[in-house]
Amino acid sequence: METYANALLYAIPFFIVLVLFEIAYGYFVKNQTHNAMDTISSLSSGLTNIVKDSLGLVVIIMSYPYFLEHLALFKIEATWLVYIVAFICIDFASYWNHRLSHKINFFWNQHVIHHSSEEFNLACALRQSISNLLGYFPILLIPAALFGVPHEVIALLAPIHLFAQFWYHTKHIGKLGVLEYIIVTPSQHRVHHAINEEYIDKNLAAIFCVWDRIFGTFQEELDDVPPVYGVLKPASTWNPVLINFQHIWRLTKDAWRTKYWFDKFRIWFMPTGWRPKDMAEKFPIDIITNPYSLKKYDTKPSPFLVGWSIYQLMATTLLMLFMFYNYANIGFNNLLLYGLIIFLGIYAYTSTMDRMKLAWIIGLIFSCLGLFILYKEGNWFGLNAYTAFGNYVIALYFISTIIGVLYIAFNDEQYRNSILLKT
Repeated sequence: METYANALLYAIPFFIVLVLFEIAYGYFVKNQTHNAMDTISSLSSGLTNIVKDSLGLVVIIMSYPYFLEHLALFKIEATWLVYIVAFICIDFASYWNHRLSHKINFFWNQHVIHHSSEEFNLACALRQSISNLLGYFPILLIPAALFGVPHEVIALLAPIHLFAQFWYHTKHIGKLGVLEYIIVTPSQHRVHHAINEEYIDKNLAAIFCVWDRIFGTFQEELDDVPPVYGVLKPASTWNPVLINFQHIWRLTKDAWRTKYWFDKFRIWFMPTGWRPKDMAEKFPIDIITNPYSLKKYDTKPSPFLVGWSIYQLMATTLLMLFMFYNYANIGFNNLLLYGLIIFLGIYAYTSTMDRMKLAWIIGLIFSCLGLFILYKEGNWFGLNAYTAFGNYVIALYFISTIIGVLYIAFNDEQYRNSILLKT
């Protein structure tokens, strides 16, 4: 995990620079594909995902080395050939994992966050799951194990394969000619993120679009069918933690409430969107039937709230980068605490973005917890070893957060009006 954390030290700034470049490009060509609050939510979702993954918070059913030891038919040396075989096997496994996530109720919960944005841009690529707590992906890598691909090669290529899926989340690149028959392109992935009837559950491949063409899930982007983005049951929140567990919460409620015992069991493994008949009748859920009538989620934030949210995102990103930089010295128990603080901070400011009634209280709890740790330890997880002013900077951040949430809660007119409307 330390190696992964070190890789993220370089990957995260690179992704952020590309997102900022896309925002600037959209501004100059007068075709902006970013909404401030949506982009902040997307980037915040990315932060939760990489913190969770860097801490290794997942239960592995069976590990890849186990399959390699017991199933390998060949032994391939670590040459250029093994890297090609490994990458193809990872991509093949990714296709079926993706298809499983789109087709089965339980697995959709770990993927819905990625589709939850009603925009399509590089930032939404970073909407990744924190609810994928069951590690079954090695099972899908059995073909690689049969070929005898060393687990070190899989470990090296897996993050590269994931990062290579970032670039095609954009509206600014059109169709790419002959490449449309070889790799996944922005045009193909725009189709994948769309909720139009013609497009839904299509183009599931990650890198090589050949899998979609072979297994019948390919759909070209049509000139007369502009993609509409999001999910059929809109998230209606900027809070990535809530989005991650909305679907599983709905499944849990249906499983608890239904009078049919068989339905309590099978709901988890039925096709995505399936509900027990009595639940669909008693507790109907609004689903988008006409994508072109979709009204995007908009909390109409004040300029101050937008600025404050950007400030929180930037501060949280810096806190997380320090966590990765000092990963080996912090220690596992403190890493868990550090991760909890980051999660709580993101939950607090994205709830404020939603204008949740008690969001300011969550913000106060987050800030007071941070100040308490700073006071008790006298050192922010080893920051003093790098700068003599570290504690003052951290204290200033938490104090400014307290001032900010109190100002928003009691002086931001739009925020107070929205709370009154929700009450």
